[in-house]
Amino acid sequence: MPTSTSAPVRIALFGHVSATPAALTKALGDQGISIEATTQDLAHVDCAIFAVNPSAGIDAETIAAWESFNDYLTPRIMVALALPGADLDFDDAVSLANRVFDQMATPYLVLHSDDGSPAALISLEDLTIRNYLRGLAVISESEPEHKELVADFAEEYRELVDSSGEDAFSAGLLFPAIPVNLDNGIGIDVLVSYLKKLK
Repeated sequence: MPTSTSAPVRIALFGHVSATPAALTKALGDQGISIEATTQDLAHVDCAIFAVNPSAGIDAETIAAWESFNDYLTPRIMVALALPGADLDFDDAVSLANRVFDQMATPYLVLHSDDGSPAALISLEDLTIRNYLRGLAVISESEPEHKELVADFAEEYRELVDSSGEDAFSAGLLFPAIPVNLDNGIGIDVLVSYLKKLK
């Protein structure tokens, strides 16, 4: 079996304690993605993840960390965590990040169940739906009403991707915002797929 000689991708994670970065680090570790313990040497970070709890806002230290990567064109991902009892949601997190980080790209939007809890994701690229069963994504076609509901968002997303270029994320020019719910596994697979693009 051939062995890879390429260095592992170095990933750093930032976020206020209210955004449970330790829990996100563990969830990624369970998927075989390791997070760098130290973030002192920013020039050698291959990707930075920013965990955001929209109910708590984004603290000055996290904003400064985001801005410190501008000089390096480091790929960055914002993860909006659905937390129990939180009043605000993914849309609020994206609005906040657009103000204090950079323009976010939203490849997926959250679909909610009847009780208002996050239940699935809809792709703005191909309009498929990812339902999560025991942490695994089951992909299916969306209904016509779903397509109509997200049509404007999908058009905005495609325009942003087209104007940024195909490899814009890897080049540090396009910043995905990913909704994640650690309780039911929503979005973890999407986050992992972005990180694997860097290998």
